[in-house]
Amino acid sequence: MARQKKVLQQTARKLITFTTPKSYVAEQFRTLRTNITFSSPDADIRTMVVTSAAPSEGKSTTSANLAVVFAQEGKRVLLVDGDMRKPTTHHTFHMGNTIGLSSILTRQAAPEDAIRPTAVERLDLLTCGAIPPNPAELLASKSMDLLIKQLKEKYDLIIFDAPPVLSVTDGQIIANKCDGVVLVINSGSTEKEMALKAKEAITASNSKIIGAVLNNYELAKDSHYYQYYGSSE
Repeated sequence: MARQKKVLQQTARKLITFTTPKSYVAEQFRTLRTNITFSSPDADIRTMVVTSAAPSEGKSTTSANLAVVFAQEGKRVLLVDGDMRKPTTHHTFHMGNTIGLSSILTRQAAPEDAIRPTAVERLDLLTCGAIPPNPAELLASKSMDLLIKQLKEKYDLIIFDAPPVLSVTDGQIIANKCDGVVLVINSGSTEKEMALKAKEAITASNSKIIGAVLNNYELAKDSHYYQYYGSSE
């Protein structure tokens, strides 16, 4: 039981934008939100994908916190766990995962039954649901297209947490259906060649990168950016 609890704690991503909104890191997520908005001044970004080149680079943490700051801005936001191989959002938001995206795409549940509100105002969550044997086929299906169309009628912004683009094709499939992609790069592990291949994979999916996140970059403690102006957190 103790080991299981430890695994869950490691799997759950930190919602620092919700728990510590005045922190320096939370401010960086708000900056990312602004940059994404400015990236396409003539286009209305309604759907976006957060992905990375390889696993464990911070995409799930980024997607969850990005969803929070957009909701805090006043948008009606839906975070969708599109990683149907290693889902984590249900841990992050402390929810069950009995029904979710896979349930809708296999016609076992309706969206209104699978989508649940979170503790963050205006932010709803659609977890992965039961892990299917054929995630790529489900994500590429016409049912997925119809679902996105239905969700856009209710939400201002839909954010997909997708698998790494160089590991499986799922990320590229979702990217092809969305308005833009946020690519997460881990400063401690992502090799330049891997980042370039991820960029090429996104371009090949006929989508576009609207933002990039350099994750786990350590600032020097004497840096004037180290502490957010006006905050002691």
